[in-house]
Amino acid sequence: MSALDKRAGNGAINTNGNTVNGGTADIAITTHGSDLYFAICAAMGTATIVFMCLALTKPRQHRIFHYITSGVTMVATIAYFSMGSNLGWTPIEVEYHRSDSVVRGNYREIFYVRYIDWFITTPLLLMDLLLTAGMPWPSVLWVILVDEVMIVTGLVGALVRSDYKWGYFVMGCAALVYIVYVLGFEARKHASALGSDIGRVFLMTGSLTTFLWIMYPIAWGVCEGGNVISPDSEAVFYSILDFLAKPVFGTILLFGHRNIDPARLGLRIRDYDEDPMVHGGIQREKRGGTQGGSSNGATGNGATGNGAAGNGVNLTFGTNGHSNGATNGETV
Repeated sequence: MSALDKRAGNGAINTNGNTVNGGTADIAITTHGSDLYFAICAAMGTATIVFMCLALTKPRQHRIFHYITSGVTMVATIAYFSMGSNLGWTPIEVEYHRSDSVVRGNYREIFYVRYIDWFITTPLLLMDLLLTAGMPWPSVLWVILVDEVMIVTGLVGALVRSDYKWGYFVMGCAALVYIVYVLGFEARKHASALGSDIGRVFLMTGSLTTFLWIMYPIAWGVCEGGNVISPDSEAVFYSILDFLAKPVFGTILLFGHRNIDPARLGLRIRDYDEDPMVHGGIQREKRGGTQGGSSNGATGNGATGNGAAGNGVNLTFGTNGHSNGATNGETV
C-alpha cells in the first residue's frame, strides 16, 4: 500500500492508540469499528441538518419538536465522532475472561462518551414523546429524572470490574420498566384522548422507542457487562439501535407532526411580536391612556369648571361635581 493510500485511510486507531492515562485496553475496536462509528456520525450530522432545514419551513412557534429532535442527533454526532476517533473511553478490567480471541484479554475499552450522549439525548427523546402525548410537566420532569437514573447506573455499572456491576444493572432495568410503563399506558392513553392523529404518531414513535430501549440492556449485558462480544460487534449493536432510535425516530415523529398544531398539545408558544409584554401590552397601555384622558376631560367639562379630572380621587370628585351641577340646574 502506498503512502498516499495510508494517508487516505482511517488512521484514528494508530493516531490515538489504545492507551489512556497509563492504562491499555487489549480488548478494543479495530479500524472496522472506527469506520462504522464515523459512518453513523455522518448519518447523525446529516439528520441534524435535514431536521433544522425542516424547522425553517415552520413558524417559530411550531418548531419545538424540530429543535428537540435536532438536538438529539447533534449531540449524537459529537459522540460518534469521538468513538470513531477512538476517544472518550477508559480501560476497565473485565469480570469474565473469555477464550475467544476477539474478547481475550484483561482490560476492555469502555466508551464513557456514549453515556454522556445518552444522558443528554434520552431526556430529549422522552420530551418528544411526552410532549406529543400532552403529558403534564410534573410527569415529564419525573420521568426524565428516572431516565437519568437509568443512564447513570448503566455508566457506573460499566466502570465496575466486580460482580457488583450487576446491582447497578438491576437498578437501571427497574428504571427502564417504569419508563416503559409510562409510555405504554399513561402517555398512550393521554395521546389518544387528544385526537386520532396525535394518538397515531405517538403509537408509532412510542412503540419504536419502547422496543429499542428494551434492547439496550441486552446490548449492555453482552458488551460492557459480560464481555461476550467484541468491541467491533458492540459498535454494530449500539450503532443500529442508536440509528433507529434517533434519525429514524425523528423522521417518523416530525412527519407525524407536520399537520399538528402544538397548541393542541398544550404548547401555546408566542412569537416575540405576539407577546403582550413586548408589543400588545404597550399598545393597549397607550390606548388605555388615551381613552382615560378623553374620559377625564369630559368629566372635567361636565363638572364645575375645575379642568380635566385626573386619576383616582379627582375622578370621583369630578363625577360628583357633574351630578351636583346637573341637579342644581334642574332645581333652578
